[in-house]
Amino acid sequence: MNPFGPTPRRGFLTRLAGTAAAVGLGGTLPRSLAAQPLQASGQDAWLDKQTGAHRCLFDFPANGGGTPLIHMLNYLNTYASAYGTKPGEVNAIGTLYFVGPTSSIPLAFNDAMWEKYKLGAYLNLEDPKTKAPSTRNMFNLPQSGDPVLFGGAFAAAGIANLQKMGSTFLLCNNALGLLVGQLAQQSGATPAAVSADLKANMLPGVVLVPAMVIAIEKAQSKGIAYNKQG
Repeated sequence: MNPFGPTPRRGFLTRLAGTAAAVGLGGTLPRSLAAQPLQASGQDAWLDKQTGAHRCLFDFPANGGGTPLIHMLNYLNTYASAYGTKPGEVNAIGTLYFVGPTSSIPLAFNDAMWEKYKLGAYLNLEDPKTKAPSTRNMFNLPQSGDPVLFGGAFAAAGIANLQKMGSTFLLCNNALGLLVGQLAQQSGATPAAVSADLKANMLPGVVLVPAMVIAIEKAQSKGIAYNKQG
């Protein structure tokens, strides 16, 4: 069950229209929803680490049951098998943002946050072992039978493994502000407390960027290919 109740897509998007427009167009989020500001320096350092001869940003605001992660794995594996590339010569970048039951943003957080803020229920993902909403990030370390990555058949496409293969995952700070507002309302905690909690419990290696629309633009300005998912 979704803790936010039934949310038809049209109604959900209508309620988010004002704040989502602010996110997409660079406007100012309401103070109660805004995530804490980032430091002014070093926020584009992730770009300097994309040193491979082949580089592609996979843009997926929707998690797609892990299909975008499988596409990233396919990109890395095929370059190695068909073109003979070595580790470090191919970089894949994944985007984690937007909000709601189809979004990719919960993929950025560890199991403790999935349990505390009921992110399995948020995404309508059931743990096949407990028959209850998942309290672990099955996109990070998938197990056999999980309802993502084709039942865990593509476990190698888990976030932790993709990072080992040269992938970088970006988390949008503006979208995080929207998620913070939702989770604060659900949990009764203050937005500031939820924001600090989530930022302290991001998966290792996930990079917080000011806005995904800007990160995508900066990636393209560096000659990184763009692959729209979903």
